Amino acid sequence: MTQLIVLDTVFDAPIAEVCALSLSVNLHLDSMTHHREKVIAGRTTGQFVEGDVVTWSARHFGLPLRLTVRIFDVDAPHRFADEQVRGPFAVYHHEHLFEEIDGRTHMQDRLTFAAPFGPLGRLAEKLFLRRYMQTLLEERNAALISSLRPEQR
Repeated sequence: MTQLIVLDTVFDAPIAEVCALSLSVNLHLDSMTHHREKVIAGRTTGQFVEGDVVTWSARHFGLPLRLTVRIFDVDAPHRFADEQVRGPFAVYHHEHLFEEIDGRTHMQDRLTFAAPFGPLGRLAEKLFLRRYMQTLLEERNAALISSLRPEQR
């Protein structure tokens, strides 16, 4: 069974700037330094573009993990998505949606995921994985907010 996490974040910044930061390889790496995340294959700097495939290496739950995702459905500054090509999840699909309302950018993360290992994976999702994944999204969005110019925070 898949899990869906929907996270809404509002930025006092133009939609194009928020979307561009969300596609930034460097910002992603900066937001995940405490997980020792790095790119081991694919684009290592700049911005992701349609069709990019990137493999991340990181430590989660004390374990070294690799996740390869494909960037697709890029319609900047309104949306883009990434989806697992190879990695630890049975399902991993992350949509990033952007909308400008009253001069502010509303970003919605829609993360659909499922753990492997059938009933054991579903138990892990309920006990800790869902909250862990939401926290990762919140950390990344906090890094986005911090990277904006001070008058836009």
